[in-house]
Amino acid sequence: MTALAPPSAWRLTRLALLAEGVGGIVWRAVGADGRTTVVKKLSRQAAPEASHALAWLRWRDGSGAIRLLGAQEDWQWLEDAGDSTLASVLEAEGDAAATRIAAEALSALHAPSDRQADGLQTLEDRFEALRREARDKGGLFSEATSLAARLMSAGAPIRPLHGDLHHDNILHGPRGWLAIDPHGLIGDPAYDAANLLYNPLERQDLRTDPERARRLAETLGPAVGRPAQAVLAWGFCHACLSAAWHLEDENHEEAARSLEVAQAIRLTLRD
Repeated sequence: MTALAPPSAWRLTRLALLAEGVGGIVWRAVGADGRTTVVKKLSRQAAPEASHALAWLRWRDGSGAIRLLGAQEDWQWLEDAGDSTLASVLEAEGDAAATRIAAEALSALHAPSDRQADGLQTLEDRFEALRREARDKGGLFSEATSLAARLMSAGAPIRPLHGDLHHDNILHGPRGWLAIDPHGLIGDPAYDAANLLYNPLERQDLRTDPERARRLAETLGPAVGRPAQAVLAWGFCHACLSAAWHLEDENHEEAARSLEVAQAIRLTLRD
């Protein structure tokens, strides 16, 4: 097969480009049964972390998330979740409506499973970039590093996590609302809810509104069985972690925007 041809055993035809980005290239394709599916070729940057995502998809086995149909080298074959995103609900019906759907999606993703979850990334490993920035710069990075360490040692439940749930990763199709593009983590369930406080990325007005952060935490916390305060705390830590990642990429503008989000959430933690 050529560099941009999926495994022939999958018998996929009529590939149509859906997206291309730092994570790789995604097409919609038609399977041998005539139904549409999605196929992804991972980028070199994304490939080293792919095992965590695949482990999570196998563990979830289609419950609240897309089904993994196949995986070979840098290729993934996935269920087609549809075209309607949670972002479109936010735009058409508002933040409250989108948040209610997000809570339902979280509840589905955190429903019990009798499958074994192996090969997931720990939150401790995920937060390494934050610890590096704390050593180099201190400030909010040190504060977030200390808080994350306390959260990780606080005895919260430990569960498999999607790890990157946001308004463009929750899609509606024939099976209802499904999550796509997991990172595949394991840790405090509040972290899965917290990522939504940081989104959508293009709505800085929403992301930097402390009252909005509080409303989301109060709605999303019960969906994962965790208090709103834990969601807010992880939201602050995640925003600082995202700033650390942007600084590693020398994207100082996005790092500054992330720290604005962190500062807004931080206000809710001091009430």
